[in-house]
Amino acid sequence: MADDVERCREALKRCPPGHSDRSSYLNNLAIRLQARFRQRGVPSDLDECIELHRAALLLRPPGHSDRSSSLNNLAVSLGDRFEQRGVPSDLDECIELHRAALLLRPPGHSARSRSLNNLAVSLGDRFEQRGVPSDLDESIELLRAALLLCPPGHSDRSSSLSNLAVSLGDRFEQRGVPSDLDECIELHRAALLLRPPGHSDRSQSLNNLAVSLGDRFEQRGVPSDLDECIELHRAALLLRPPGHSDRSSSLNNLAVSLGDRFKQRGVLSDLDECIELHRAALLLRPPSHSDRSSSLNNLAASLGDRFEQRGVLSDLDESIELHRAALLLRPPGHSDRSHSLNNLAVSLGDRFKQRGVPSDLDESIELLRAALLLRPPGYSDRSSSLSNLAVSLADRFEQRGIPSDLDECIELHRAALLLRPPGHSARSRSLNNLAVSLGDRFEQRGVPSDLDECIELHRAALLLRPPGHSDRSHSLSNLAVSLGDRFEQWGVPSDLDESIELHRAALLLRPPSHSLRSSSLNNLAASLGDRFKQRGVPSDLDESIELLRAALLLRPLGHSDRPLSLDNLAASLGDRFKQRGVPSDLDESIELHRAALLLRPPGHSDRSSSLNNLAASLGDRFEQRGVPSDLDESIELLRAALLLRPPGHSDRSSSLNNLAASLGDRFEQRGIPSDLDECIELLRAALLLRPPVSRTDLTTAKSWATAAEEINHGSALLAYQTALKFLDQHVTLLSPSSRHFDVVRMATASLAVDAFSCCIRHDELTTAVELVEQGRAVFWTQLARLSSPFGELFLLGDTGAALEEEFKQLSFRLRSAFDRSTEDQSPQMRQLTMQWNDVVSRIRMLPGLSRFLLPPLFSSLQKAAAEGPVIIVNASQYSCDALIVLSDQNPVHVPIDITQTEVSDLSSEFQSLSKEFGSFDNQHKVVSILRKLWHVIVDPVVQVLRVSNVHPGSRIWWCPTADFTLLPLHAAGLYEKKRDSLPHMYISSYTPTLATLVRARQQVSRDAPPQHFVAIGQGNPDGGRPLDCVAPELAAVAQRLVPVVSSFTSLEDSDATVEGALDALDHNQWLHLACHGMPNRRQPFESSFAMRDGPLMIKHIIRSNWQKPQFAFLSACHTTVGDEKSPDESIHLAAAMQFSGFRSVIGSMWSVDDKVAQQVVSAFYGNLVDDSGRLDCTRAAVALHKAMKKLRHNNIPLEQQIVFVHIGV
Repeated sequence: MADDVERCREALKRCPPGHSDRSSYLNNLAIRLQARFRQRGVPSDLDECIELHRAALLLRPPGHSDRSSSLNNLAVSLGDRFEQRGVPSDLDECIELHRAALLLRPPGHSARSRSLNNLAVSLGDRFEQRGVPSDLDESIELLRAALLLCPPGHSDRSSSLSNLAVSLGDRFEQRGVPSDLDECIELHRAALLLRPPGHSDRSQSLNNLAVSLGDRFEQRGVPSDLDECIELHRAALLLRPPGHSDRSSSLNNLAVSLGDRFKQRGVLSDLDECIELHRAALLLRPPSHSDRSSSLNNLAASLGDRFEQRGVLSDLDESIELHRAALLLRPPGHSDRSHSLNNLAVSLGDRFKQRGVPSDLDESIELLRAALLLRPPGYSDRSSSLSNLAVSLADRFEQRGIPSDLDECIELHRAALLLRPPGHSARSRSLNNLAVSLGDRFEQRGVPSDLDECIELHRAALLLRPPGHSDRSHSLSNLAVSLGDRFEQWGVPSDLDESIELHRAALLLRPPSHSLRSSSLNNLAASLGDRFKQRGVPSDLDESIELLRAALLLRPLGHSDRPLSLDNLAASLGDRFKQRGVPSDLDESIELHRAALLLRPPGHSDRSSSLNNLAASLGDRFEQRGVPSDLDESIELLRAALLLRPPGHSDRSSSLNNLAASLGDRFEQRGIPSDLDECIELLRAALLLRPPVSRTDLTTAKSWATAAEEINHGSALLAYQTALKFLDQHVTLLSPSSRHFDVVRMATASLAVDAFSCCIRHDELTTAVELVEQGRAVFWTQLARLSSPFGELFLLGDTGAALEEEFKQLSFRLRSAFDRSTEDQSPQMRQLTMQWNDVVSRIRMLPGLSRFLLPPLFSSLQKAAAEGPVIIVNASQYSCDALIVLSDQNPVHVPIDITQTEVSDLSSEFQSLSKEFGSFDNQHKVVSILRKLWHVIVDPVVQVLRVSNVHPGSRIWWCPTADFTLLPLHAAGLYEKKRDSLPHMYISSYTPTLATLVRARQQVSRDAPPQHFVAIGQGNPDGGRPLDCVAPELAAVAQRLVPVVSSFTSLEDSDATVEGALDALDHNQWLHLACHGMPNRRQPFESSFAMRDGPLMIKHIIRSNWQKPQFAFLSACHTTVGDEKSPDESIHLAAAMQFSGFRSVIGSMWSVDDKVAQQVVSAFYGNLVDDSGRLDCTRAAVALHKAMKKLRHNNIPLEQQIVFVHIGV
C-alpha cells in the first residue's frame, strides 16, 4: 500500500498544474490515501485525501465528464471523516456533494443507483446523529428508487435490499409502525437469498435478518421469531471464525437473543450459554476496544439475571464489578454513562436486599441521582430514572424509617407519572408504584388522604390492566391489600368485602402452578379471617382454614414460606378452637406449630416466634384440660424463646411478659412461691424494657400489681404507680373520640380503685389521692387536656408557637402509628417516640410548664377543698375506704366496714328499686338503704368531719368511686324523728374528680360579665311520651329570672331542636333544660336529651366550644346515670355539661316527676340570686338544699325529695 501511494505521488509530480491528466492523477493519489487510511487509521492520510479530492474537483468544472465522480469521491471521504471525528459540517457537506452528484446522474445514467444509495446512506447517518424524521424518510425513498434500478440479476441488488431494510428498521425503532418492520424483514430475507453460502456478505445478511426478527419478537412476542433469530445468529457466528473482525459482534448478538429467550421461557441452559458467549465476546474486546464497555455491561446484566434465578452470590458480586468496569469506560460526557450509572445502582440495590449492607443502598441511591442529572427534562429515559431512584429511597425508608426518604420517593413517583401520560406503556407501573409508596406513608403517619389516594391510584392501575394483562393479578392483590388497610383503620365493612372479592379475582388469575398462587391463597385467607373477627360468621373462618391448607400444599418441604404457612394455619385453627371449643382443632394447631418449629432450627431468625407460638397453644390446652405437662412444656419453650431474645431484642419484653403469665398460672395451680416471685421479677424487667409508648405495657404493669397483691409483695405500690403512668401515656395518644372509650374502659377497669386501696394500706394517703385521680374519668381528663393545653405556650410568642405546632404534628403521627402498629418496637414507633419525648421535654423547660401533660400533684389537687372538704369514697376488691381531703392539712383516712361485693349488691338493689319509683310505694325500702349507707359509710365520715371542725351547715363534696357512684350518699340518714341524717347536717355536692372541681373554681371572671340565660323545654319529643309540665316549668323560670338577667331566651316545642339547642348554647352561659333524659348505659356517648327532631347526645355536646358557660339545671331524668361497666369514667349527661365548661350543674340520679320538678325549679331560682341582684352559680348547692328542704313539708315521696344532686362549685 505504501508503494502504491508513493508511485501515485511520483506520477502526480510528472503532471504539473495545467497538465490535461492532472485531475486523474490527483484522484488516483486520493483514492490510494483513503485505502491506506481505512487500513491503518492515520488521520493525516484522510485529511490529505480530502484536500486532493477538492483539488481534483476544481479541475473538473460543470460540464466535465468526470465531475460527478469527483463530487461522489469527495463526499465519501468527508463521510469517512465524519464517522471518525463526528464533526457535523463534514456530514452536511457530504450530503450536499452527493445531491450535486445525483443531479449529474439523471435517469438512465449507469451510476445513478450508486448515487441514490450514497445520498440515502448519508441522510441516514445524519438522522442517527440529529433525529430529524425527514432525513430518514428521504433516505428510504432514495433507497426505494435505487432498488428499482437494481433489478433481479443486478450485482448491487443485494446491497440495495439490505440498505433499504436497515433504514426501514431504523424508522420502526423511531415510530413503531409494524409494517416498516415486516417489510424490513422481507427485504433482509430477499438479500439473504442473493448471498448464498460462500458469498462474502452472507454473515452480514444473516446477522441483519436475525436482529430484525429479534425486534419483532420484542414487539409482538411470537416465539418462532426469536427461535429463528437465534438460529440465524448461530449461522452467522459459524461464518465468523476466530480472527474474523465481526466475531465479537456475532457472539454478543447471539448471547443477547439467548438471554431474551431465557426471560420468556426460563430455560436455564439458554442463560448459561448466553453468559459464556458474552465472556467470549469480552475476550475479543480488550481494553481500548470501542465496544468493551457494552460487553462488560451485557455480561454484568446476564450474571444479574442468573443471580435472580439461582441466588448465587458470586454471580451478583461479579455483575457489580463488571458494571463498575463499564462505568470507568464511560466517563462524563459519554452517551451511555447514565445507563451504566443506572445499571450499577440497580445491582447494588439487589445486593442490599440480599445482604442488607447499608453502604450498598446508599451508593445505589447516589448513582441513581447522578444518572438522573444526566437525564434532564425531555430525555427519553428520565421517567425510568425517576422511578428507579424512588424505589431505592423507599427501600432505604423501610430499613431506616427516615420520613424524608419516603416523601422524596413519593414526589419522584409523581414526577415519573407525569412523564407517563394516558397511553404510555409504563403508566400502570407508575400508578402502582406511587400507590404503594403512599400506602407506606399512611402506615407511618396515618394521614387518611394518603390511603384514599393510594386506593384510587390502584383502581386506576387496575383499569389499565384489563383481563388478559400480565400484571392484572398484581393490581387486584395490591388494591385488595389497601382496602384491607382502610378497613382496619375505619372499620367500613364494604372495604373488607371488596378486598375479599378482589383477592378472589386475583386467585382466579393465579391457577395451580402459578408462582404467586400460594400468596393469593394466604391473602384471601387472612382477609376472611379479619371478616370472621368482625362479624363472627363461622363459614368465613372455615373457608380461611381451607385456603390456608391449600397454600400449605403448595409450600412443600424445602419451600421458604412453609413455616409461615404452618404458623398461619395453626393460628386460624387456634381461633376456631376458641370459638367452638373442638379439641381436635387445638391439637392440630399444636402439631402444626411443632412442625413450624422443626423448620426453624437453632440460628433461624424466626425460631423465637415459633417457640412462643407453640408455648401459647400449649397454654391454651392447659387451660382447657388442665394437664400439668402442657403448662410445664409451655414454660420451657418460653424460657428458650427468651434466651433467643437478649437485651435489645424488639420482642424481649413480650417474652418476659409471656413467661411471667405462665409462671403465674402455675403458681395458681400448684402454689409454689418461687413461681410467683419469678413472675413478679419478670414483669418488672419487662417494663424496664418497654418503650415510652407500648401496646402491652399497661397489661404487664397490671399483671405485676395483681401478682404482687397475691403474696403482699413489697413492690405492689410501685406496680400501680407504673401502671397508671403508662395509662396516662396511652390516653395522651388516644384521640378524644367515643370510639376510643372501649380502650379506656378496658385499660382502667379497677386499676385506680385498687391503687387507692394499696396506698391506704401502705399509709401513703397523699399518693392515694394522686393515683385515684390519675386513673378515673380518664376520657374527660384527656378532653380537658386537649381543649386548652397550650395557653401558656401561646404567651411565649414564636418559640411557644413553634413548639406547639411541633408537638401537635408529632402527636398526630405517633397516635396514628400507635392505632395501627402491631409491633411496639418498630423503628418508626421508636423514632417517633423519641421525637415526641424530646419536644415534651423542651416544653417542660419553659416557664410555668414544668408539669405539662403530667398528672397533678396532691398540692394542686388539695385546692379542690378550698370551700369545704372533699370525701373520696372508694370500693376495691382489697378494701373499702373513705379519705377526707381538707384544705389545710393532710388527708384523713376513714375505714369503712363493708366489702366491694356488698357495695355492689347494695348498688344493684338500689338500681332495681329506682326502676319502680313512681309505680309502687317503696319508701320503707328506700329508707332501709339510706340507713345502711348512714351506718356503714356516712356516719363514720361525719364523725371525722366533726373532729376536723367542719361545722354543721357547711358545704361538703362527695367524690365516690366504682359502685359508690350509683348510691345516694348525699341523702344517707336514719330518717327517724330527732335522729341524724346528712341533709340536716351538711350541704352536699358531688364532683367526678378533684381536678374538675379545681378547674371550675379557677374559671372566675374578674369583672361582672352580662348574664345571658336560655330556657329550653321539649314537652313533645320525637317518639317520646309528652311532658305536660314543661311549659309551666319554663314559665316559672322566666317569671323568676327575666327581671334579673341581661337577656332571657326561651325555646319550646318546634324551636327546641338539636341544632336550635346547640346554637342557643353558643350565645348563653346559663341554661335550664326541661325534657326527657335518655340514658344509654351500654353506649354512654349516646345518652341524650330528647329534642323535637331527635336526640341531643353527649357526643354532640363534647364537640361544642362554648364560651365561659356558668350553670346548667338539667330538669330531666337519669342525667347522672353513666356507663354500667365503668362508673368511674362518669360518662353521663351531667358530667358532659360540666366537662364542657359549666362550673355548676344540677342533675338527677333517677326518674323525675315533672310536677315535682316544677315545684323544685320555682323554689330553686329564688335562692340563686345573690345580694347584688345577680345570679351566682356558687349558690346553686345551697339553693337546691333549700328548695328540697321546702319539698319535705309538701308530702312528696322521699325518692323525689332526694332525686336532684348538685355537681361542681
